[in-house]
Amino acid sequence: MLDALWNVTADQVAAWKDAESRNIRDEAQRSDREAKEHARRVVATAKRDATRAQRDAGERDIAALHAIYSHHVMHGFGTFDEEPPKASEAMVAVNLLGVIRGVRLAAPGMRARGQGQIVTIASAASKLSPPGESTYAATKHGVLGYLTGVREELRGSAVTLSVIMPGVVETKLAEGTATGAAKLLQPDDVALAVVDIIEQPRFTLTIPGYVGPLVALVGLAPQRVRDQILRRMVPDQVAATRKG
Repeated sequence: MLDALWNVTADQVAAWKDAESRNIRDEAQRSDREAKEHARRVVATAKRDATRAQRDAGERDIAALHAIYSHHVMHGFGTFDEEPPKASEAMVAVNLLGVIRGVRLAAPGMRARGQGQIVTIASAASKLSPPGESTYAATKHGVLGYLTGVREELRGSAVTLSVIMPGVVETKLAEGTATGAAKLLQPDDVALAVVDIIEQPRFTLTIPGYVGPLVALVGLAPQRVRDQILRRMVPDQVAATRKG
């Protein structure tokens, strides 16, 4: 009888030991998981804080500026149906979203200080749409549209937005393209326009200067007449690049 009791007791002890071993192992695994999760959260928080600090520092630096010059340009020529999708996406990302991000960073700080000017180089393609530059023109139309809206939002804040819209400028980007009825511009023409618009702030400035008023006047004509005039004024980049 005692042997039977002893055997039962021994079996129970063995079972208890196994259970205790499992509990210890489970607790160790749980502690390890919790430690790893805690470490992950600490790292994530540190990264988030560092990113926030970097962004805030950047915003403070930008906000301290009185005027900034913004020029985002990626160009592509060719027919709309032959343009690679990645090229279209890149133009939108650089030409349009680049301007939007820049304004978001700079304008709030300027508004808080009660002064500032953002000068953006757009293009005559903000008002015109040359064949062969459809996506490019769309991004530049977007820039003018975006800044027009933001300008109204900043009304009364003493923050000035300015858009310079040059025609074709003699750069690597413009090689093999046509200028239409306007002359080929030089980089110095754009530089002088930047100085001019800072010294005498205004919202829009076209280069050459007659382009803006002429486009506005042509816009009053019936569509058929407008098409005929613009086909004489605006370069056909599809034809130009094919000749090249």
